[in-house]
Amino acid sequence: MIVRMSKVEIVGPKDLLQESIVLLRDAGIFQIEPAAVGFIEKEAQEHIRSFSLDEKTGVERLYLEDLRLKIEELFSFLPALPVRESYIDPASIAHTIAGTVERHTCQTRELSEQRDALQTERSELERYAIFLGGLSMLMDSTRETPDLDFIGLTIKEPEMVPRLREVLSRITDWKFEFQTEPAEDGSLVGLITVEKSIADRVKKTLSDEHVPELTFPASFGTLSFPQKIAYVKERTGRVSAEIDRIQEDLLRFARRWTPLYKSVREWIDDRLALLKTTASAYETRMCFFIHGWMPSRDMARLRKIMEGAFKTQVVVVEKEMREEDLERVPIVLKNPAYFRPFELMTSLLPLPAYTSYDPTPFIGIFFPIFFGIILGDAGYGLVLILLTLYLRKRFRKNKAVHDGATILLIASLYSIFFGVLYGEFFGDLPERYFHLQPLVVERRTAIVPMLLFSLAIGVAHIVFGLVLGAINAFQRNVKREGLFKVLSIVIICCIIAIIASLSGIIPLVFTRPVVLVILFLTPLLFFAGGVLAPLEFLKSIGNIISYVRIMAIGLTSVLLAYTANELGGLTGDVVTGVIIAGLIHVLNIVLGVFSPTIHALRLHYVEFFSKFIEHGGRKFEPLRK
Repeated sequence: MIVRMSKVEIVGPKDLLQESIVLLRDAGIFQIEPAAVGFIEKEAQEHIRSFSLDEKTGVERLYLEDLRLKIEELFSFLPALPVRESYIDPASIAHTIAGTVERHTCQTRELSEQRDALQTERSELERYAIFLGGLSMLMDSTRETPDLDFIGLTIKEPEMVPRLREVLSRITDWKFEFQTEPAEDGSLVGLITVEKSIADRVKKTLSDEHVPELTFPASFGTLSFPQKIAYVKERTGRVSAEIDRIQEDLLRFARRWTPLYKSVREWIDDRLALLKTTASAYETRMCFFIHGWMPSRDMARLRKIMEGAFKTQVVVVEKEMREEDLERVPIVLKNPAYFRPFELMTSLLPLPAYTSYDPTPFIGIFFPIFFGIILGDAGYGLVLILLTLYLRKRFRKNKAVHDGATILLIASLYSIFFGVLYGEFFGDLPERYFHLQPLVVERRTAIVPMLLFSLAIGVAHIVFGLVLGAINAFQRNVKREGLFKVLSIVIICCIIAIIASLSGIIPLVFTRPVVLVILFLTPLLFFAGGVLAPLEFLKSIGNIISYVRIMAIGLTSVLLAYTANELGGLTGDVVTGVIIAGLIHVLNIVLGVFSPTIHALRLHYVEFFSKFIEHGGRKFEPLRK
């Protein structure tokens, strides 16, 4: 249901404005309207102006915004971790925090920069470790001598190896040794051994071939390969230990100071929001004016709050709701406990206009029925009930899952009900093994009756939607739209009467008078709906025909269940038959959840709601912390 709203004006002395806004925020039932349209009469607009913040308040706002930016900068250097809540009043320590935040930011920034530099160095050392690890295996087979030089390479493309051998043989006159070894990262590590006199030429040639020598930082000095390997391992250990120490310092700092800074930041946000809200008020030379909306049921409560705080100094006035206000009224949906879970489905739609209807009760009534008609299997319904009971217990704190499970539980009960009428329990098992006949109809063979039943549901649903649309149109004083919907209802009923007379259900003598009624009403239909009236009417007819999907999807489900039982029986083995039939039934249950849900919702969203729901409402967003 759409909650009745009130248009409210709050008036009081200017020096009580912020205290009044704090009370409104704590109550959480009032939405401030920043625009004055519809609240301030034209003759009074020259005396009432937007509230202007004094110099002191402006300085406070700039100070708080700057402090918040500094706190955010500090948090950017701290690790994110759950922390305890601070019970110190943030307003009392805000000035102290302002004096410490820059020092703490410098301290944590320095630690963070040191950690980042060390992490970069560790990444480089790990890269060198991979390279040297591959070289160490090659060095084991090579003896170091003063006349030889060793050149290490990282070869990313193995097809480069023959090319390098050819180049090296040309430069060194075959006086070289070139060995390769796969490294841990998948690349090839190469070691070239040449005489020192030609080593520079080799390095230059390698550079020209875009295979440069891997150079080491200056800290490696003139260390030999074995010494470099030992140095990398030792340095990596020291760097990792230093990173861990810095990280621990940052964690220790965060555990100690984050609760305080977080508390102050939340207080700053609250204070800035309060100052921003103050700018939405209006003033005269001595008074303030706050305009807004609230549920009518809370008017007495708000008056009691204001009277308790200010006696008669601040007055709450309910103003007259005008026709032009109806487009601006915020929307609150409030439904009984049974319908509340179905708000999950209506949340997918835009909010209805204030003068329209809440779609939630309609989905709550018709969706489970459509679901049960389509699935219509008592066995499947029992399985789904067990599933929903588990989901409701397992996800008790997850509102979306809990509401979805509740909807499925209600729909499953309807599935059991219609399953009993159809005589279906995991398909045709009651008839197959116990020779039980359906109470009403066997869907697998009664295709035409089910088709007519689906069309009858469509007629009832669409006509009901048109009735609601006509009522809503007349209430909004849009008489031509209301007349068009009434005429559509009458012509639809006439068409049904013609089909019934031609089918022999009612006497054929009624056909001619009904046709004359349709011919008489057609010009009125053009008058009420305009030149597009026939298209709109045909759209309603198409909407009714669309309800045939209820029969079609249901028939698919029962045929798949029948197929599962047939295949299970053809195996000749009980265990194999149960497994095969069970797997197909599981698939059918999964399809039986999604297909009826999608198609039943489509019948509501597209066919039914288009007849009477008007969208365009805005959400009620009360002032609160």
